[in-house]
Amino acid sequence: MPSHEVESCVSPAGACASPRNARMPGPPTLLLLSLLAAVALHVLVPVAAIVQGWWRLLALAPLGLGAGLNLSADAALKRAGTTVKPALPSMALVTGGVFGLTRNPMYLGMLLLVVAVWVALGTLTPGLSAVALAVLLDHYFVAPEEEKLLRSFGSWFAEYRGRVRRWV
Repeated sequence: MPSHEVESCVSPAGACASPRNARMPGPPTLLLLSLLAAVALHVLVPVAAIVQGWWRLLALAPLGLGAGLNLSADAALKRAGTTVKPALPSMALVTGGVFGLTRNPMYLGMLLLVVAVWVALGTLTPGLSAVALAVLLDHYFVAPEEEKLLRSFGSWFAEYRGRVRRWV
């Protein structure tokens, strides 16, 4: 495979959609629900304070990294002329920039935002929200999107998948 940062998708529009996530809220809604669940778990079931005092400022690291990953990935997809919406067909395979570090920088960024809230809240239970988000994103979005990309880009995606990890 040639070493291209962006490749064109030649699949028909309907071939990229996945029925697996048809009834699942979109990733931004899942992120919001996860953030709300983290706060609710902290307020209603604040099991074990694990981060206290000034140590809660450590939340700034995953917050900054998560926001940076999302913004960088969004900009790269827009530059390549493809969509960020999982249900729409991919018109390009972006493999450079943050996509060279992880195949799912936007989902990893969302997860890091929930981890940041978890650290800021300081109790153990909000971590359940982060775990749930990771499982839901992986099952309902990451796996179907990778199937779609393999159908659309074949060996180009297979080569990319072989050298860049799914999450980290």
